[in-house]
Amino acid sequence: MREFSPSAAKWCGDGYPSKMVVSFLPIALKIGQMKKFILALMLASWVTPLHAQLRGSERTSLFDTDPDVVYLEQTFTQPIRLKVAKKAAVFSDNMGDYRLGWLKAEQTVILEAMTDKTYRVRGQGTHNGIAGWVAPWAFSSADPDFVANLKILYDRQIQVQRLISDKQIAIGMTLDEVILSQGKPTKTSVRKTAEGQAGKWEFIEYEDVKNYANEINPSTGQIFRRLVSITRVEKSRTSVEFENNFVTATEESEDHQGGNVKIIVPPLVFRW
Repeated sequence: MREFSPSAAKWCGDGYPSKMVVSFLPIALKIGQMKKFILALMLASWVTPLHAQLRGSERTSLFDTDPDVVYLEQTFTQPIRLKVAKKAAVFSDNMGDYRLGWLKAEQTVILEAMTDKTYRVRGQGTHNGIAGWVAPWAFSSADPDFVANLKILYDRQIQVQRLISDKQIAIGMTLDEVILSQGKPTKTSVRKTAEGQAGKWEFIEYEDVKNYANEINPSTGQIFRRLVSITRVEKSRTSVEFENNFVTATEESEDHQGGNVKIIVPPLVFRW
């Protein structure tokens, strides 16, 4: 049985992955060959339903666990739209393993996610609506730098995803990204000015310290410890200063980041 590795699929200019699958069934099979053929059919019957199930659900759960994919609905309140310049193949995943159909030209689609080499879009297919992965060459924009800007956006969001995963904060993050990293702030203060809004968020971590007292049992004379109170003690404090929704400074009572101030570029504003 031929083995296939998804990583072997490469994008081509016509939208097809550069791979070819050839299958054939001999007309006459000997008994030994027939046994092998039956075994192959059994294996295929296990694989095919799983593949169809992944296709039907659009593999959402797998997308959410892919660290190389950036999901734009987590970044922008308004969707990014792309113009389809030419008809293009739409694939089930970013490796181009299975073609779902064709994306019609001369339409505007919503960019849902991206990697550094391909885009996941939602739009109109040849026969009905379709969502999947399409090569960047299929799209155009009035902005000649739109591909480069999307690459900058992708690189930034990969950094942000790592920061959130490590529960860290960097200058240049948005407040929504800070909440994804740290949760809701313990304390907030906001100052509104003619230039916009500024303020400070504090994230305080507490720990409970149990206080005991030694007492003597009057009946036995034995000494025992009795819990008399629980004191809540501040364990760490992280302060975040911001202006107009972007982090401008951070301060920590305990250094969790090795003394290095992390800085990332703010999100780009896209106009297509």
